[in-house]
Amino acid sequence: MITNITAQKRILIINRGEIAARIAKACRELGHTAVGVWTDNEVQAKHLEVCDEWVRLPGSTNQETYLNIPNILEVCKKYNIDGVHPGYGFLSENTEFSQALVDNGITWIGPHPEAVRVMGDKAVSKEFAKKVGMPVVPGSLGAVPTIEEAIKIGNQIKYPILLKAVAGGGGRGMRVCHNEQDVRNNFEAVQREAASAFKNGDLLVEKYIVNPHHIEVQILADKKGNVFHFFERECSIQRRHQKIVEEAPSPFIGDDEELRQRVCNSAVNLAKAIKYDSAGTVELIMGENKEFYFLEMNTRIQVEHPITEEITGIDLIVCMIQSAFGEDLGIPSQEWIKRTGHAIECRICAEDPITMLPSPGTVTGCETNFPQGIRFDNCLYKGLVVTPDFDPMVGKLVAKGILREVAIRKMIAALDGLLVEGLKTNIPLHKVIMKNEVFLKGKYSTNFISTEKPQDQVDTSMDYTSLYKKIAGIEARRMGF
Repeated sequence: MITNITAQKRILIINRGEIAARIAKACRELGHTAVGVWTDNEVQAKHLEVCDEWVRLPGSTNQETYLNIPNILEVCKKYNIDGVHPGYGFLSENTEFSQALVDNGITWIGPHPEAVRVMGDKAVSKEFAKKVGMPVVPGSLGAVPTIEEAIKIGNQIKYPILLKAVAGGGGRGMRVCHNEQDVRNNFEAVQREAASAFKNGDLLVEKYIVNPHHIEVQILADKKGNVFHFFERECSIQRRHQKIVEEAPSPFIGDDEELRQRVCNSAVNLAKAIKYDSAGTVELIMGENKEFYFLEMNTRIQVEHPITEEITGIDLIVCMIQSAFGEDLGIPSQEWIKRTGHAIECRICAEDPITMLPSPGTVTGCETNFPQGIRFDNCLYKGLVVTPDFDPMVGKLVAKGILREVAIRKMIAALDGLLVEGLKTNIPLHKVIMKNEVFLKGKYSTNFISTEKPQDQVDTSMDYTSLYKKIAGIEARRMGF
């Protein structure tokens, strides 16, 4: 994939944790200088180990550091930065930030600001998708200002409906309503939640699809008008509308290649319509009848991008950087992109495996004993303090197999071989999910957690025999046995 490399660039990674390390490795592969940032409360962050240079981003809170556009621009000027990669979260989908970089002659490693603006607003993006012929979920095209208007739309499209923040993300600002009274009870609460989380209290009203599947298509585009898809991912296992398990390809689509092509081609057509020129993901909701609708487009790299890389063999971060600097991606055609095998990702989070609520703490130890075919993108180290200031995800465990059942088998072995001490994690929950009959059949929907209740089957009692075997295996591996 390394073709027509331009002169060495200085790339500022305005993020932290595993994604910052991931980006740094891609920069170095391309011969660019990876510039990492440290803040006053993360002076020795692990991602700095794989960066070429380290610079201070003054401050200790998110508002003072990763969300402070003037300060970031100042750092760019001070250290002669050529390009900025935002990773995911923070300012990765912020129109003001992307435009400010462009205005200051700094390469934004993401899509052009207009794409960020249009796709960053759920109401605007939905209207745009409908205009270019993509099916959208029935409901309001724009923000709904009042409770009465929301009730009126609910009566028109029939309940259940979903109240959803226009500027939402990460599962926040969403509430299902089954009748008029639910709308009256929830409307203002969702408005407040949206205003607090996104500084925008506007809400959409959409038809709630019963037993839906969350399907998304990975796309990649360059600055020459080429747009490619890298097939789909299934992300239907979620808690609080946030993904915790993803897999590619989708077991629900399965062998229906005609449906797969329709889904993927619709995403490509949408990207072409907005003149997209970077990595991005088109998210869809698919009903039991396999009819699908546009949800939103994430104009950034996503947490679950590794499973797509595993089944296609293509480094999406490398391609994203190449595209930003106007380079050739080295992809001759859509047909050239092939998929092999199956990949599953479990998000390892510092949270209680039963309540699934964040559980901050300090990592006192971390050991791994994985089978072949395992990838672990993580930010774990002894002494890591997991605070409420950031997302509780501390790693992404990825298993690949030639068949889905092989990938699941490897994932179960990998979860057994991952030991994180000092804080609660959702590893026990993942173990239950991987052995659940509905999951094994691949027929689960986004209601999996609420209907199958794997959290009720989590065993948190300490199995000392298994623990000692695990430690013995780790020590044996260290000694070369």
